[in-house]
Amino acid sequence: MIEILQPYYQYFKAVHIVFVISWMAGLFYILSLFIYHTEANEKEEPERGILQKQFVKMEATLWKIIATPAMIISVLAGAGMLALNSGLLQMDWMWVKLAFVIGLLIYHFICQNIVKQLKNNVFKMTSFQLRLWRELATIFMIAIVFVVILKSAINWIYGLIGIMGIAMAIMIAVKLYKNYRLRR
Repeated sequence: MIEILQPYYQYFKAVHIVFVISWMAGLFYILSLFIYHTEANEKEEPERGILQKQFVKMEATLWKIIATPAMIISVLAGAGMLALNSGLLQMDWMWVKLAFVIGLLIYHFICQNIVKQLKNNVFKMTSFQLRLWRELATIFMIAIVFVVILKSAINWIYGLIGIMGIAMAIMIAVKLYKNYRLRR
């Protein structure tokens, strides 16, 4: 059966790439909505209530129609690629990539929990903490892309060190942006 589907490997790959892009866009946008939703608490009524109601609607729509379906299709297309080319599982870099993908899936489901919390007016994170949380998705994305492109188990160690440097730079940039916003 797999031999019959082998010519379709490139289609699985194309679908995987398209829906990974959609998934990441959904994750980046949902965090922006979380930030604005949290900052709406600083507004006076009735503006606060109107904004929060709208953010709940936008978050639910984004999550149900874009982010989660894109995640599911990404995972299924990736699994299809592995089924059609099981030799990939013999490569160390693929296991490193899969570890980062598992991290991204955990991140996705934590975001899903935040969607539910905000719907119920439970605000556990500040807008600053959410900005830092948003950057974790960036770090996962960079790590996965570098592992896939470099395809080397040794190079990913150097890449991980680089990712940590990027993470520090992002955290500093977020802090500087916060200070800039507060001064305005």
